[in-house]
Amino acid sequence: MQDLHGYYLEDLSVGMSASYAKTISESDVYLFAGISGDNNPVHINEQYAANTSFGKRIVHGMFSAALISTVAGTRLPGPGAIYIDQQITFRAPVYIGDTVNASLTITGIDERRGRVQTQTDVHVGDRIVATGNATFRVSKRPS
Repeated sequence: MQDLHGYYLEDLSVGMSASYAKTISESDVYLFAGISGDNNPVHINEQYAANTSFGKRIVHGMFSAALISTVAGTRLPGPGAIYIDQQITFRAPVYIGDTVNASLTITGIDERRGRVQTQTDVHVGDRIVATGNATFRVSKRPS
């Protein structure tokens, strides 16, 4: 892998994986709300969130999904990879202060189309909080 280009399609194989971990801070949640425009009070209002089934504020689900993009764009397949699609199921909440670990594992490679299929998982400790599949376009090595 190079700094400005991740893996080329020919360098990838089924089973390769990578991950990224981040402890979510209160400011991360506020910044994400500002960037996304998602000001749902369950994320930003402690008093409101205390009266929900979660009992306190939760991190945006799409914040967890964005960490999958971090793995894909910086580690595997790496810089230059293009997100094609994502199917994701959110299984459990993420709370401010949790350390989230997003991982991506290659499950298939379509060399003709330059596509890589992956399993995407987001954990807090041993608990899966989000899981799914994603496809990325990856360029072939220049001749």
